[in-house]
Amino acid sequence: MNYFRSLIVLFSLCNVLTIHSQTVKYAPAWFGPNANPVADFGDARIPAETTVSLMGDYYFGFGDKTSNVRYQIEIPLLPSRVSLSVWNTGLERFSVTDEVKTARGMTQNSGKAAGDFYVQTRISLWKETDDMPDIILNATIKSASGTNFKQRRYFDTPGYYFDVAAGKSFDTGGKFISEIRAVANLGFLCWETSGSLQDDAPMYGGKIILGNNKWQLDNSLSGYWGWIHTNANINPAGDYDDAPLVYASKFTLKGSKLDYFAQYQYGIKDFPYQQIRVGISFPIIPLTPKGEFLSTSNH
Repeated sequence: MNYFRSLIVLFSLCNVLTIHSQTVKYAPAWFGPNANPVADFGDARIPAETTVSLMGDYYFGFGDKTSNVRYQIEIPLLPSRVSLSVWNTGLERFSVTDEVKTARGMTQNSGKAAGDFYVQTRISLWKETDDMPDIILNATIKSASGTNFKQRRYFDTPGYYFDVAAGKSFDTGGKFISEIRAVANLGFLCWETSGSLQDDAPMYGGKIILGNNKWQLDNSLSGYWGWIHTNANINPAGDYDDAPLVYASKFTLKGSKLDYFAQYQYGIKDFPYQQIRVGISFPIIPLTPKGEFLSTSNH
């Protein structure tokens, strides 16, 4: 009898801890904009050369102002076939209103933070032909190294996602707009919350790219759909907000050595931010591995 009573007490305690752990909502609406953003899925191509991107972001709206610097490097281990990509938000400054501070359970209205590291492997499954699109498989892991969890800037847990991107280009024959490229993305995103509970989410997106060899305009709609907001036991208030949807428009000027870009992003649902991003990207040929050497070494 005492044995069964102990089991009941233990089960009840675990259940209480699991529900209590979700008083901190591991969802983008309740953290800073870089905690668990909607992933960008590019143009479904792998570069032939090592490419570095440097950018600055400013997020605003809904009581949270955030500015940060960010870098990304993509190394084609096999040019246009397999690549390794790493990115990180190096430094973030934030300022929130008293209402946001109270709602998130923060203790400060402003401060600094450093972001998580993302490591991604990209593999070309199919090269574009007249009848078939480019198909890219992406496998990504996120560290738990982001700082200032107490001020709700970054999760203190890891995550990962797998997705497939497909892209097809159409030649218009024009000079102002010489190419239209359609890109679709579908995948699965997972991150730990607390109390050994995972939030799993299908991720999705679509993008239209217009331009020529001097400029490019991207317009995308993308998001993911977490399951916790649908669970009444874990989220009785119905406000977990883990299903963000965002729209983004990015304009790129292509130079001989540098590309310059600017982006505007608007959070449509469960992502209470607008974003302005400016940056540059450039190839580093000396840091590009030789595909012939890698191919030979694999035999």
